[in-house]
Amino acid sequence: MTRQTKPKAIPYVDHFGLSPADLRSVLGEALSSGGEFAEIFMEHRTYDFVNMEEDIIKETAESVSLGLGIRVIRGDRTGFGYTNDFSMDKVRKTARTAAAIARGRGADAPPPPLRDRTRASERLAVRRPASASGLGEKIKLVREAYGAAQAHDPRVAKVKAYYSDSLTHVCIANSEGLLVRDTRPMIKLVCVAISEKDGKREAGFWGGGGRVGLEYFRDVLTPRQIGEGAAREAVVLLGAADAPAGEMPIVLAPGHSGVLIHEAVGHLLEADFNRKKTSIFWNKMGKRVGSELVTIYDDPTIPSFRGSYNVDDEGTAPRRTLLIEKGVVRGLLQDKLSSRLMRGAALTGHGRRQDYGHWPIPRMANTYIAAGGDAPEDIVRSVDKGFYVASLSGGQVEDSGKFTFSVTLGYLIEGGRLTAPVKQATLIGTNIDILKRIDRVGGDLAFGLQTGTCSKDGQDVPVNDGCPTLRIGKMTVGGRS
Repeated sequence: MTRQTKPKAIPYVDHFGLSPADLRSVLGEALSSGGEFAEIFMEHRTYDFVNMEEDIIKETAESVSLGLGIRVIRGDRTGFGYTNDFSMDKVRKTARTAAAIARGRGADAPPPPLRDRTRASERLAVRRPASASGLGEKIKLVREAYGAAQAHDPRVAKVKAYYSDSLTHVCIANSEGLLVRDTRPMIKLVCVAISEKDGKREAGFWGGGGRVGLEYFRDVLTPRQIGEGAAREAVVLLGAADAPAGEMPIVLAPGHSGVLIHEAVGHLLEADFNRKKTSIFWNKMGKRVGSELVTIYDDPTIPSFRGSYNVDDEGTAPRRTLLIEKGVVRGLLQDKLSSRLMRGAALTGHGRRQDYGHWPIPRMANTYIAAGGDAPEDIVRSVDKGFYVASLSGGQVEDSGKFTFSVTLGYLIEGGRLTAPVKQATLIGTNIDILKRIDRVGGDLAFGLQTGTCSKDGQDVPVNDGCPTLRIGKMTVGGRS
């Protein structure tokens, strides 16, 4: 049984040096130019990093960041300022800066008293916090992953392994009377292996982590498994042929292939793109866009996942959000601004920001296609000649829904079974077209490596994604053969 990590005994408001009365006063200042909504986001983060390459520990780093951001909303206008100086003079000046940007007419009303709505949660429970462990233990993890990759095969020529952890305390207060705090651990251990043979070089990648403690690397995924996973992929790719080109049936492997859903579907169901009518889904609410086999959720409440949190960066309790149900668009990922402007749209707890120096925008957390009823082996057996996508390295999607994705490792499907490994492939398509062509869905829902980071509008946030085995009846593969 895991032991709950309750919000520490640190009195957060005192920790940041501002009392509830101070915060209420600053919120009043932020509303002084006619703002309709004001918010203070305070953040304290510690960060550790270890990097090993060329057989030595090449770098270690520690850092601490502390600051606050103040946002004021009036209509569709956002005023924002931030500072790492917590003196009241500086904080008030920051509030006035944000207020001036969102200036408007209207009577100033004092914000209500703040009410602390922090609730203890098991969601981000850890047993061995990384923040309480020494540098030596973290170096040992890196060395184990590095050594396992090196020892896996003589064709592994180079290895790089790195570890990072952070512990973030946030406190959010707003002009609706909200005061809430959260503690967010994060760990990541990654290994990259380079294989060489006859002048050819290939790279393999593996890693893990999440909002977990160091017990993760003993109980869930060991450093040895991470190192061997990277080396295995690098060696397999040495023997891979160039991918075929053309239209053919595609089978997506469970887990890693979820990145296609994240990029090609999830982003275009974020509320800001839809209220601005730049998403292909902006007028598709309640309409069919995919096969009846396709149901998609985003869920920030999955315990310990990289994209999970107890409250979003606006202080809203997150909930599992249904985006597409049996092929029909049912929901969007909302933050406060989009919810206000899309009158009647309920908050879903997806307002996220990179740090105190950025304002929140709608973002995904843990996005996935729900499991279906087919056995994965039956799905592969159903394809006489096609392409199996084992892992994707990322891709690009346009507002129109057109996308391209790079396949890291795939296999030919011949006679209903996986045969030769292939590389250098891209998947090309349009999201609605592909959603309609999903005709088999496996019962083996899995999630990708707990290492993902999503970029949008210059902000990076941790995420995860997943899917079961999927068959797409026909899709364009860009290859060299």
